[in-house]
Amino acid sequence: MKAVVIRKFGDPAGLEVVDVPAPVPAPGQVKVTTEAIGVGGVDAVIRRGTLAAYGFQEGHVLGSEVAGRVTEVGEGVDPSWTGRRVWAFTGLSGGYAEQAVAAVGDVLPLPDDLTAADAVTLGGSGVVAHFALERAHFAPGETVLVRGAAGGIGITAVQLAARRGASAVAVTTSSARRGSRLLDLGATHVLDRSGVAGAVTQGPDAPTGFDVVIDVVGGPGLSLFLDRLNANGRYMAVGVVGGHIPADFGMRLIAAFRRSLTFATFSADTVPAPEQQAVRSSQFAAAARGALRAVVHEELPLDRAAQAHHSMDAGEVFGRVVLAP
Repeated sequence: MKAVVIRKFGDPAGLEVVDVPAPVPAPGQVKVTTEAIGVGGVDAVIRRGTLAAYGFQEGHVLGSEVAGRVTEVGEGVDPSWTGRRVWAFTGLSGGYAEQAVAAVGDVLPLPDDLTAADAVTLGGSGVVAHFALERAHFAPGETVLVRGAAGGIGITAVQLAARRGASAVAVTTSSARRGSRLLDLGATHVLDRSGVAGAVTQGPDAPTGFDVVIDVVGGPGLSLFLDRLNANGRYMAVGVVGGHIPADFGMRLIAAFRRSLTFATFSADTVPAPEQQAVRSSQFAAAARGALRAVVHEELPLDRAAQAHHSMDAGEVFGRVVLAP
């Protein structure tokens, strides 16, 4: 079968399509013939070699979530899974391939009205957005800022915050066009990447401070947004696609001691799988009936994975790029 491997860490040119043996499901696993493969920010981080110290090596097959049809089950798995359309989490490897394996506990049946592309667009990012708002103790009537809102996590966070009664949902993004699309998804104010009010907005002036910040970006600009928290504000870092955060950000927290600010990181790895699956199932059902939108930027064939990564690196993606074998 065909799969995409990292032939050389670095830029997307290091990705290569190769022929590899088809995987065989181990006990407790299923094999999925893939129809859609999600391309995510963590894939780019691994591809660059940033996580090489954690055991990732050249030759690694990227990809963590796929959707398709179960074609084989391993020992101990109910045979009735065979033939079902599913979403599956493959870990941090094995997804960029014509066939992939996953533990049956990380597999979820798809509603008939949900496309495979929508499933991999919402499956991982939707859970992060949901639990980030939950861990931030977001309450109706509060103000929310989503930093880096044009990706899958940000787009879902905007929708969830709006649906749950935020008094304002501000977003940072790189262009007026993206801002207009985010307004259509539930944002109320559009800021540029530095947090300044942009050319696109609606309603009253943007709040000067926020009760909750959901940050997908991290990087050196994090401290600027930490300063935008209201008293008792909560900052949730859910990604670091912009690089390492400033070494002095802790001092910024201490300097604001009397404002009782909270800074936290969040990874879905800390949420038990059954809880993730319950949220994911609810979101899939909402998307199937049109109550939640999965935004697919583009669908590309598997052999154009490098192009997908080029688009991500260039900041051209709104939503998620999906590979279709």
